[in-house]
Amino acid sequence: MNAKELIARRVALELRDGDVVNLGIGLPTQVVNYLPEGIDITLQSENGFLGLGPVTEADPNLVNAGGQPCGMLSGAAMFDSATSFALIRGGHVDACVLGGLQVDEEANLANWMVPGKMVPGMGGAMDLVTGARKVIIAMEHCAKDGSSKVLKRCTLPLTAIHAVHMLVTELAVFEFIDGKLHLTEIAEGYDVDAVRAKTEAEFVVSPFIKVMPLAQ
Repeated sequence: MNAKELIARRVALELRDGDVVNLGIGLPTQVVNYLPEGIDITLQSENGFLGLGPVTEADPNLVNAGGQPCGMLSGAAMFDSATSFALIRGGHVDACVLGGLQVDEEANLANWMVPGKMVPGMGGAMDLVTGARKVIIAMEHCAKDGSSKVLKRCTLPLTAIHAVHMLVTELAVFEFIDGKLHLTEIAEGYDVDAVRAKTEAEFVVSPFIKVMPLAQ
C-alpha cells in the first residue's frame, strides 16, 4: 500500500453518514474509494455542484473544481459559484479534506502556492478552511527532499491561520486540541521516536495513542 492510499483509507473513517463534504484535488479525491459500508456522503464542489459522482461514472461534459471530468448522482444539484461559496461560507459544509504543502504546530496551513512557481489561482481553499466545520489535511509527512512538512512555523504563504482540526499523514494522525498539536495515532510499524525524527513541530503525545486504523 503506498503512502497516498494509506492516508486516504484513514481519512475515509472520519466522514459520517449524511455529511456534506468537499474534497480537494489530488490525494483527497481518493477518499471516496474507501468509504466504509453504510456511509453515504454528498460531495460539494466550489464550481457549483452538490452530488458529484465517482470517477468511474465521469461525464466529459462535467468537470469538478480541479477541471477534471466527473459524474453526478441522482438528485444532484447545479448552481452558480456565488451560491456554492455561500454554502461554504455559511457553514453548511460538514468537512473538507485538502492536500497540504505545510502544516505547523499552530494549526496554520500553507497549500496554495510555492513562490516562483506558476499557480492557476488560490481556488476555494481559503474559504473552505474557514467555512467548513471540520478541516482535515491529507498530506505526505515529508517533502521529496526528505524534509518535514509538519513544521514549527510554515515558511510558505499561508492559506489560513489556526484553521486545521486534523492532519493525516502516512506516519501518523495529529489533532489540534486546545491550541496544541497532539499525536493521537501512529501507523503500524512506527513508534513515537520514528515520528518525532521526521517531524519538526513540537507535539504532545496523547495518553490514549493507538495504531492508526484503516478503512478496508
